[in-house]
Amino acid sequence: MDNRADVTDQAKPRVSLTFDDGPDPIWTARVLEALRGARARATFFVVAPRAREFPGLISEMRQAGHAVELHCAHHVRHTELTREEIEADTRDGLANLEQLETRPRLWRPPWGILSPWTEPVAEEFGLRLALWTIDTHDWRGDPASEMLKSVETTLAPGSTILLHDGLGPGALRSGCEETVAVIGELVESIRALGCEPAPMTVQDAVPVPERTGA
Repeated sequence: MDNRADVTDQAKPRVSLTFDDGPDPIWTARVLEALRGARARATFFVVAPRAREFPGLISEMRQAGHAVELHCAHHVRHTELTREEIEADTRDGLANLEQLETRPRLWRPPWGILSPWTEPVAEEFGLRLALWTIDTHDWRGDPASEMLKSVETTLAPGSTILLHDGLGPGALRSGCEETVAVIGELVESIRALGCEPAPMTVQDAVPVPERTGA
């Protein structure tokens, strides 16, 4: 079974809302509720063992038409791993998601950091690397109003926006309240541009160099 519903509103330019580091039993559920209220679909780059721990959230994502893609099995920078370690992490992550009948096509490495081995390993496993063009820095705990103001200065058709529905390593916040709070207004800003928030596709997965964040 695939991990996404077919994209609708194909006549409109798309903007991709993407969420890393989940699923989280509290915050992912609230993010999904906010997306449902905004009638928006997104892409979740999941930590595979957590996905296995909370399979109901993965089912809920898929049933709502969101995409479920691979983040990692262990949230470690690729520059700190050998090629063999990256291969093992990717293999383990995909195996975990396969047990949930989820077959990713996109892969976002932890922190968006690429090693010399990352792209060859992606090709080995039939994955496309998927980074982002706009970083909300929500992991810092910035207020929703500040995140929205920052995003709106660069928001454009085809943008890929980075958010987090979990508390990954290095997070400076204790919860994801502001991420949940920004979703509705962010979707309104996207639609004001004449765009539609929709899951990422393989065609969207063009690596962007020199990323920061998670």
